[in-house]
Amino acid sequence: MCAKSFRKDQRPWSSVVVDGIERAPSRSMLRAVGFTDADFKKPQIGIASTWSMVTPCNMHIDQLAKESEQGVAVAGGKAVVFNTISISDGISMGTEGMKYSLVSREIIADSIETVVACEGFDGVVAFGGCDKNMPGCLIALARLNRPAVFVYGGSIKPGCYCGKDVDIVSVFEAVGQHAKGEISLRQLSEIERSAIPGEGSCGGMYTANTMASAIEAMGMSLPNSSARLAASKDKREESHAAGRAVMQLVERGIKPSDILTRQAFLNAIAVVMALGGSTNAVLHLLAMANAAKVRLSLNDFTAVGKKVPVLADLKPSGKYVMADLTAIGGVAPLMARLLKEGLIDGDCMTVTGKTLKQNLAHVKPYPRKQDIIRPFSRPVKKEGHLVVLKGNLAPEGAVAKISGKEGLRFEGKAIVFNSEEQALKKILDGTVKKGHVVVIRYEGPQGGPGMREMLAPTSAIMGRGLGQDVALITDGRFSGGSHGFVIGHITPEAYVGGPLAIVKNGDSIAIDCKKRSVELQLSKVEIKRRFTQWKAPRQSNKTGALAKYAKLVGPASGGAVTG
Repeated sequence: MCAKSFRKDQRPWSSVVVDGIERAPSRSMLRAVGFTDADFKKPQIGIASTWSMVTPCNMHIDQLAKESEQGVAVAGGKAVVFNTISISDGISMGTEGMKYSLVSREIIADSIETVVACEGFDGVVAFGGCDKNMPGCLIALARLNRPAVFVYGGSIKPGCYCGKDVDIVSVFEAVGQHAKGEISLRQLSEIERSAIPGEGSCGGMYTANTMASAIEAMGMSLPNSSARLAASKDKREESHAAGRAVMQLVERGIKPSDILTRQAFLNAIAVVMALGGSTNAVLHLLAMANAAKVRLSLNDFTAVGKKVPVLADLKPSGKYVMADLTAIGGVAPLMARLLKEGLIDGDCMTVTGKTLKQNLAHVKPYPRKQDIIRPFSRPVKKEGHLVVLKGNLAPEGAVAKISGKEGLRFEGKAIVFNSEEQALKKILDGTVKKGHVVVIRYEGPQGGPGMREMLAPTSAIMGRGLGQDVALITDGRFSGGSHGFVIGHITPEAYVGGPLAIVKNGDSIAIDCKKRSVELQLSKVEIKRRFTQWKAPRQSNKTGALAKYAKLVGPASGGAVTG
């Protein structure tokens, strides 16, 4: 162990809690949880673990947290491990429980902030393993603004069915294939049993891997954190290194506000675009920027997307998973390419205490014979896939994920549903047909409440073979596993009187990704007339977490933040 001495200004928060005769009661309680006399003179580092057995994404994080605890000790600090909650999108998807998913981001952020601020920790190592706890961790770290490192729990290894890689999205799509009669119940069961072989986050460039890559691009995790598999020696070593790294940040006084600059967020957007990442990145990066007091808007995604092509051929719309990207070097070589092309800013500070450019200086390029990350001369898509649309259906914006395989324009007749469950039932029974624009409303941040992900209906559409023939629009959001012609985050949402509220079956809707528009093809007079007849539905949640959330939450166009 390292016997360093630390100045009081290197332990500004813990010294208030434990120094002096009057703090004897505090020290007495801390002795019971393992503190020694020497520990009271060390910086205290909170290890925020999102471990639970709720989901495979987080089932191993307790062991990673212990590695980080040891890393802090080696560097001369005193670590204190604590837990926060985690929920599973994949398990709750398509049920009322999914309404708690985005809500959990705020609960996680609030709980980490609460523990760290209350206990007087001088620094933080935060572990996240799936969609909401990662941005939740970053929101808390930005609010606290104490030396901090984020560690991604890591991606899962792919499952195998009939010699092919499968994952959780394969199971969702198999449900649609079974409904269509393409696979038997036995085949569906075999896919179900094969898809999730162990610990780690969903394997494609879904929301977890997208956010891990974005956080690495911002400099808040160690290099290549996003591309180390959950079940690997590398991930354990990284966790230990994060404990040592946070102590260096404490000694040098480097805080999240030094790292989470506007340019760092633009770097994150560029990496998300190049990887073909999840639409949820828009929602979460806006929320994280709000917590960091950084100016960021939907317009920034448009501006970056016009410059940065999609280079990665990753699931859900591509062929490969994160384990494949890990095998060829991870995200760091991609960032080195983007830096060389002038598409990211290398002068941004990172948790290594070095700039992004310095971190990338000795990164080896990808092997020549690989087609996971394309060259700039042969991109998957010439512009970014996250397209912000506006129009009379989304005056404040909507977000589409257009890989290029769906086409750039869709016009069809609305088939309207007031909940995800209603829509899924009619997709599976064949009511939804070629040429329909599926409208799912009252699923926004307030109206849901909770802004559920629509992975079940989008997967059912793909499973029934309608991916090229049906569009789906919603004031809800999408899983990173969703693909097809889908538009979410429609703002204002229907519940607060957004135009989606007055759409009727048979209305013509035109979506044009070149013009970046989503239009209900009705006259202004007719739209106004319909609004005179519309009444907001009653909110079913009167008490509890969902009711609190509905009262506090802002629009999706601002990140759906609660404060």
